Amino acid sequence: MAKSTEELVQFLQTGLIEALGYLPWSSNYTFLVHVYQEDEDMMAVYKPREGERPLWDFPRGTLHLREYAAFLISHALNWPVVPPTVIRSGPHGAGSIQLFIDHDPNIHYFTFEGDPLFQEQLQKIVLLDFLINNADRKGGHVLLETEADGQQPNRLWAIDHGICFHAEYKLRTVIWEFAGQPIPAHLLTDLIEFKNRFSINGSQIKQQLQKMLTQPEMTALENRLERIIKRGVFWRPGPGRHYPWPPV
Repeated sequence: MAKSTEELVQFLQTGLIEALGYLPWSSNYTFLVHVYQEDEDMMAVYKPREGERPLWDFPRGTLHLREYAAFLISHALNWPVVPPTVIRSGPHGAGSIQLFIDHDPNIHYFTFEGDPLFQEQLQKIVLLDFLINNADRKGGHVLLETEADGQQPNRLWAIDHGICFHAEYKLRTVIWEFAGQPIPAHLLTDLIEFKNRFSINGSQIKQQLQKMLTQPEMTALENRLERIIKRGVFWRPGPGRHYPWPPV
């Protein structure tokens, strides 16, 4: 029986961790780990705080917190596009632990761009990126899940959210296929409902995010949410650099 998101989060938070190896294509130290308890186990991606490469425009030692914050917002919107993620201690200290998604690395956003089968999932990823101010949405950061039997259930996942939530506009993404189009009414409703909960002082989601982000970043997040709802359309590329590099 498939586990719920809450069950997966609990498992990642409490299971024993065994490091299996370093993922060499990552810009920061990232490890594939085995999380297990009793007769159950799963694979996860571990990004320790101590392995984060310093960036001039993001506070040092905060990238793992941003990974978790992105999951919290995805979950609060009821848009399950970010894999279950937790913050906890691992073999190399505190960091983020995110459920590993089985996928074919040769299949990414550019291989299914424009396919109507993935339209709504991609729209959710795009809106999430606008909201969290994602500075690095590469094509390879959108995965098509592969099941144990090799089948692909048309389920997309968005990963790598370490450089998000900056207080200044830094959106860089390869997904501009919806630019200028109206946001579907049901997705706009989801954003409005999230705003109503987020605006309540003392709400769970606000308290959680306040532990991850600075006050200027929280204020900027609220302002972006307001602008998205008010405009009601998908962002168009702005002046200057609006694509990440490399694009995949």
